[in-house]
Amino acid sequence: MLSKEEKSYLLFISRKTLEEYFKGRQFQPTPPLPQRHPHLWEKWGVFVTLYKLGELRGCIGTISPERPLFEEVMSITLSSAFSDPRFPPLSEEELKDIEIEISVLGPLRRVSPSEVIPGIHGIYIRRGPQRGLLLPQVAKEHGWDRDTFLRHVCLKAGLTEDCYLDPETEIYVFEAEVFREGDF
Repeated sequence: MLSKEEKSYLLFISRKTLEEYFKGRQFQPTPPLPQRHPHLWEKWGVFVTLYKLGELRGCIGTISPERPLFEEVMSITLSSAFSDPRFPPLSEEELKDIEIEISVLGPLRRVSPSEVIPGIHGIYIRRGPQRGLLLPQVAKEHGWDRDTFLRHVCLKAGLTEDCYLDPETEIYVFEAEVFREGDF
């Protein structure tokens, strides 16, 4: 879906957003994005993952975007750096050791547990007020099979690990374009 140039630009603005934050400024992409990049103006779910020396350092995203993709990336980059409750806020000294990964999500599709394909699908699970999401690359990175992947997303949602077997639990899958600094 996204061109190499669009992916490179999204990584660039993510990095610049962090650099400008530490200078006390808000990054403003200039000149305006060329019209030849129509995907950057579309509304897509997106996650920004930060790694410090190869280890997870922050990951936040949205499945319900309200702004064009490039604006969501800028906003979510800051959330990943400063609002992921699993980590303290990113410090300026850490920035040199941070690698950025962006996952642009395709549409969600409701499925049964047997339709989940680890490494291809990400999972969004919902039951009552409880929700959880795991990106497609998580299963691949950990070598999880379908049941393990489903159990982990249940636990992430604060549910019992076998909640995916209950018909009251809604399971959605999505695919994602995943790219990171150093890919190009």
